[in-house]
Amino acid sequence: MEIDGRALVLACSAIGAGLAMIAGIGPGIGQGYAAGKGAEAVGRQPEAQSDVVRTMLLGAAVAETTGIYGLIVAIILLFANPLVGQV
Repeated sequence: MEIDGRALVLACSAIGAGLAMIAGIGPGIGQGYAAGKGAEAVGRQPEAQSDVVRTMLLGAAVAETTGIYGLIVAIILLFANPLVGQV
């Protein structure tokens, strides 16, 4: 059984897309840690709740960009692969 170039590129792209989705682990851990620390901060100083929540949401948004970039790379590799046309 012989594998042509197109099949090899598609197989490697699928593996690369799976590896790109590993980038979702970091934001999940980071956001969970931030939410826990935010809850601790509000528990210690309830009067500063608005400042703590605002800062926590900004940090969560920044952390989530890594996961979104990984998702975009995976989608490009699976559905709009520019390497398939070159083989």
